[in-house]
Amino acid sequence: MHVPDGFITAPVSAAAAVVAAGAVAVSLRGARRELGSERAAPLAGLVAAFVFAVQMLNFPVAGGTSGHLLGGALAAILVGPYTGVLCVSVVLLMQAILFADGGLTAIGVNIICMAIVTTVVAYAVFRGLVKVLPRTRRSVTAASFVAALVSVPASAIAFTLLYAIGGTADVPIGKVAAAMVGVHLLIGLGEAVITALTVGAVLSVRPDLVYGARGLERGLKLRVNGELVDAPEPEPSSVPVTARSPRRVWITGLVASLVLAGGVSFYASGYPDGLEKVATDHGIDEKAEEHDAADSPLADYGVKNVEDARLSGGLAGVIGVGVTVVAGTGVFRVVRRRRSGETSETAPPAHTTTNRNTDSNSNSNSNSNS
Repeated sequence: MHVPDGFITAPVSAAAAVVAAGAVAVSLRGARRELGSERAAPLAGLVAAFVFAVQMLNFPVAGGTSGHLLGGALAAILVGPYTGVLCVSVVLLMQAILFADGGLTAIGVNIICMAIVTTVVAYAVFRGLVKVLPRTRRSVTAASFVAALVSVPASAIAFTLLYAIGGTADVPIGKVAAAMVGVHLLIGLGEAVITALTVGAVLSVRPDLVYGARGLERGLKLRVNGELVDAPEPEPSSVPVTARSPRRVWITGLVASLVLAGGVSFYASGYPDGLEKVATDHGIDEKAEEHDAADSPLADYGVKNVEDARLSGGLAGVIGVGVTVVAGTGVFRVVRRRRSGETSETAPPAHTTTNRNTDSNSNSNSNSNS
């Protein structure tokens, strides 16, 4: 659903870029709270790389149309809504600059539709469901499915509204809305399956790494005289507990991303995606413009001058995953360091109490000497 240059007028595209920039700025601030631990930055970078990889896997839907993961729901549930917006935004920037996928002037439109709307809608639906469903891992997975399903047509509606304001072709907006929502409901089913499977897989091995599942653990119950009562809290151990390293999950996720982008993507559907199909059928693409990076060495997800299609696409996918994980991790490390810096600035000086104790001891000693 990457919007190319020329679909939306320049003034509306510029306004969308301003809105997107403001949302990203808010997300940078919010992500400081979500990236609480040192391990959070590389995990968020991995989520961005995984979204990039799975977006290369177009799956067929009805009528010679394909779809692919948008990723907002998956990112929000795994690493938090603010960080999720940043994850998908990093992916969109890498795709537009390196792979000529999604217009450069339309980057604000794409961030609004694919990063902001999907993440906000999905996480709102997800949080609403987990509040009313039983507090189990299955409920988290089910809520992930529904949230992802709803987020995709919501993104289609967002594009339709922007097109109604600044579309460059004279097309009946009612037909555009019906076509966009209809096909993206089908694509949403694929998004829901991918999101639920991924969230369920992480929950099964490391539920502590799923942001959306925090605080959902049910306390241990004991049956006493036929009634369930809360079990007493275990006594704290004198031996410090070291948190389990997420390194194995990170390595597994990175390998999976490389395999998907470098190998499985060759077998992705060649049908046009939902937006491309609607644009062709309804004349939206009449004023589409050639991408400014069309001559990029990685344009159209292939390495320039590599004639073997399988090798060219596989190398492009591997490069994309590598660049995205490095760029994403770098962004999130900077965000987390700024959070750490703000925390240290607001903390009271550590030497205050020491000085008072020293002064008190000095006074005592002087009194004793006198």
